[in-house]
Amino acid sequence: MATAAQPTRDDFASMLEESLGGSETFEGRVVTGTVTNIENDMAIIDVGLKSEGRIALREFAAPGQKADLSIGDEVEVYVDRVENAHGEAMLSRDRARREAAWDRLESEFDETARVEGTIFGRVKGGFTVDLGGAVAFLPGSQVDVRPVRDVGPLMGMPQPFQILKMDRKRGNIVVSRRAILEETRMEQRSDLIQSLTEGQVVEGDVKNITDYGAFVDLGGIDGLLHVTDMSYKRVGHPSEIVNIGDKVKVQIVRINRETQRISLGMKQLESDPWDGVAAKYQIDQKATGRVTNITDYGAFVELEPGIEGLVHVSEMSWTKKNVHPGKIVSTSQEVDVIVIEVDEEKRRISLGLKQAISNPWEDFAAAHPVGSIVEGEVKNTTEFGLFVGLDGDVDGMVHMSDIAWGVSGEEALDLHHKGETVKAVVLDVDADKERISLGIKQMDQAEEGASSVAVASSVKKGDTVTGEVVDVRDGGVEVSIDGGATTGFIRRSDLSRDRDEQRPERYQVGQKVDALVTGFDRSKKPNLSIKALQITEEKEAVKQYGSSDSGASLGDILGEALGKSKDDDKS
Repeated sequence: MATAAQPTRDDFASMLEESLGGSETFEGRVVTGTVTNIENDMAIIDVGLKSEGRIALREFAAPGQKADLSIGDEVEVYVDRVENAHGEAMLSRDRARREAAWDRLESEFDETARVEGTIFGRVKGGFTVDLGGAVAFLPGSQVDVRPVRDVGPLMGMPQPFQILKMDRKRGNIVVSRRAILEETRMEQRSDLIQSLTEGQVVEGDVKNITDYGAFVDLGGIDGLLHVTDMSYKRVGHPSEIVNIGDKVKVQIVRINRETQRISLGMKQLESDPWDGVAAKYQIDQKATGRVTNITDYGAFVELEPGIEGLVHVSEMSWTKKNVHPGKIVSTSQEVDVIVIEVDEEKRRISLGLKQAISNPWEDFAAAHPVGSIVEGEVKNTTEFGLFVGLDGDVDGMVHMSDIAWGVSGEEALDLHHKGETVKAVVLDVDADKERISLGIKQMDQAEEGASSVAVASSVKKGDTVTGEVVDVRDGGVEVSIDGGATTGFIRRSDLSRDRDEQRPERYQVGQKVDALVTGFDRSKKPNLSIKALQITEEKEAVKQYGSSDSGASLGDILGEALGKSKDDDKS
């Protein structure tokens, strides 16, 4: 029997070179190895190299679990180096799992597919997630659709995630659990919103309350219950009607299927208090209500639950003008009002507060007829007269021409000052315009028993009177007429037809003048005009000497007479 030839030195060298050359192709690759032994916390793995490698058992376990590994198991490992300084192969189970996971995740990321992972740790700003070998970062804002205080129940539980960003070179993966929940929630919302109809009555739970309303969970989709749809009565804040956690019955008022927004209402389930309100609250009817709100332009008064009317600031007080409504009434105050206007379609009722009490101007006119004497304090002085406070919290005005005899209006204003108590004669009362005219200088005649001189005078409009000039001013002259019982004023423009003669300085105190009574001022003083008297006399002359058919004026008549005189001289 022939013996086998022994390998030569050259054959052994070629075999060694072949062995070493093949091993170099293992580095940087994932290969399959066999567990040959387990020593303490290390697993001995044979991958077909000259030497075996060691891998810690923890690399074979999922986060938070123990390794399930036995001798003879085949596992995939990553060959980092064929041989280290100790002659052992450097292997990694984590790196093998990571490389395989990255290949899989890149494919799923390109397809925007969901990936399964497990939250296993907490880091600054978020959490770490195991994606089957690759570790990803889960930002705190991407955990849930709402802030989560305790993430404990989510730890260690496999669940789906969405990859937002990944960079293999940097080993960076960012995932989101919130995106998965929102997508699921959107699908549920779409199914639920299709099953709802406007006008439908449903039940829900109050989840959140804001200043403008409350959000109600209808079983997977939220609807807004606006504060104006909670009750027919005025609601200051939604918390007055509902609280978080309350189960409420609501009606679907409006559905926007494109934006998936739902508007809800509670008052729609009640009877409308505005039905038939026009018949219940008629114009000029007196009612009692409670002040619910005060604004710059008035106050709202609740006549009954759900029925409010507005008292405009102009209808709040007879005497208090330009005053904020808050200084007249207060919130929750019970007040009597008068119905001014009702608009059932626009749901508006106009109310009057001052109409519920007597008109102080009418009361004053009844208690103080024209010619009576009153006493009051000078409340204010203006460039045209004095304002005097009277009974009933009303003011009367003394025009500067009615302050004193024989002096100009400006001089008369200097005779009295604010806070002084004066007596005056009532010259006129206009309750509709809320005006009271007083006269101080008329007190001289009133004390002599002629308190109503202006009214008792026999002078009438259209009378021609002869008077005596008692005062000359820049604006005209004041004339005493009717035997000195009263005075009248002739304005500058009424002193003559001729504009050149309309000069008050042409007249002197004591001079007699003829004038026509053209009317009376608010204090019943006659207005006089010399100009009107001249025009009237001219018309009388035309009427007497001229033809009414010709329309000739006095100038025409005189011109014609002069013409005839010249013709006679020529002949």
